Amino acid sequence: MWPRLVNLCIGLWLTVSPAVLQMPERLAAHQYILGPVIASVALIAISESMRNLRYVNTLLGIWLLIAPWVLPGADALVIITEMMAGLLLTGLSLIKGTMNDRFGGGWRSLLADSPAHVEAAKPAP
Repeated sequence: MWPRLVNLCIGLWLTVSPAVLQMPERLAAHQYILGPVIASVALIAISESMRNLRYVNTLLGIWLLIAPWVLPGADALVIITEMMAGLLLTGLSLIKGTMNDRFGGGWRSLLADSPAHVEAAKPAP
């Protein structure tokens, strides 16, 4: 759970960083869009049943590594900020975390001969 909380903080930082770092308008718009998306994905991925959503943040972290070189107007401080955020986001979103419960078996249960939910619904002898 802690990697998701750190990713949530990264998303919040990216949301407020344009005001703190006095970014150009185009980069600020980029941060204002990406920050809340990263924070939302991290918050949803805290739930064990939605844990695989963390891979969206992996892709967004890779984009953060590329974005300062693609978007015009980035100074050294903005490049360092986005690169650090991208590295942390990508690395932390690859940490699985512990799973305490199983949730229904997913799509595999549709193809199984005896799905777990059918077995659980049978009356005890």
